[in-house]
Amino acid sequence: MNKIELKTPYLVFLGDANDLLMAKVAKGVAHWRPEKCLAQFRLPGAKADLGLAEMSPREAAACGAKTFILGLAPVGGTLPMAWLDILIDAMEAGMDIASGLHMRLNDIPELVAAAERTGQKLIDVRVPQGPMVCGTGLPRGGKRLLSVGTDCCVGKMFTTLAIHRELEQRGVAATFRATGQTGILIEGSGVPVDAVVSDFISGMVENLSPDNAPEHWDIIEGQGSLLHPAYAGVSLGLLHGAQADVIIVCHEAGRTQMDEMPGFSVPDLQTTIDINLTMGRVTNPNIRLGGIALNTVNLTQEAALAEIARVEKQFGVPVVDPVRTGVAKIVDGLTEVCYA
Repeated sequence: MNKIELKTPYLVFLGDANDLLMAKVAKGVAHWRPEKCLAQFRLPGAKADLGLAEMSPREAAACGAKTFILGLAPVGGTLPMAWLDILIDAMEAGMDIASGLHMRLNDIPELVAAAERTGQKLIDVRVPQGPMVCGTGLPRGGKRLLSVGTDCCVGKMFTTLAIHRELEQRGVAATFRATGQTGILIEGSGVPVDAVVSDFISGMVENLSPDNAPEHWDIIEGQGSLLHPAYAGVSLGLLHGAQADVIIVCHEAGRTQMDEMPGFSVPDLQTTIDINLTMGRVTNPNIRLGGIALNTVNLTQEAALAEIARVEKQFGVPVVDPVRTGVAKIVDGLTEVCYA
């Protein structure tokens, strides 16, 4: 499992992102760890906005910023070489650099030289740590909840973090298990499953959510979608390793086309539920649907509540929008879930 320690506070870099979907790492860190975020730094023309103070690396460092976080999640996870001078400037100002990109900062000679010269750290979050192990499929103690989705970027991380927080507020023993770069930056630990060799995904997830007390909940962040043409392999290994007792299906209301996948339609909820339950039974025959989390960001309040009610009536499980309604209904029903 990866464990990271980032010096605070942060300067969050949004680059030239046109929206917060492109800057989802920044958005997640700022929402869930606002006390650690000092300011944001945007390039000219960037439209994404976290609502933080605007500062350059030098200005932020003068105000105490200790870590420069690359807050973007571009397709392919590469770093534009035009940004190297910005990162070097941040190190020269006295900040470590933290990145969740697939492209490793420690593989870029110019950045390595700058880090050695300044004494700052290059922190690559998306590099699996620890021994690579194959999954066993053997049952283990404790309870596990996994978020799954109809597509990427539909709210799987937000949903699990919200459920974890609700459980903790009720005094229930629970641990958030991060499986992506943003979740790891938020939690400080986890496994970047999309950077794990495919043979070992399920085993790494088994280790991430080990045997535990019967009353303890592991709330496991989902990735991708079982019906995604690019990322289904990650989703399946995660599902098998999680051995989830409960799945929460996440979906963006109104989305018809898969994100960044022209020509591919978003599968319907019933199809998504059925395939996740079928494949999940490989390692946990008792897997159940515990609820549906709708992202209704593009609906009015009235339309959102109507859609939540409609889906709840259709599937007979708690349906929420974690932002609009919270997740209390799902947590209420965790011990009374039913199959769809």
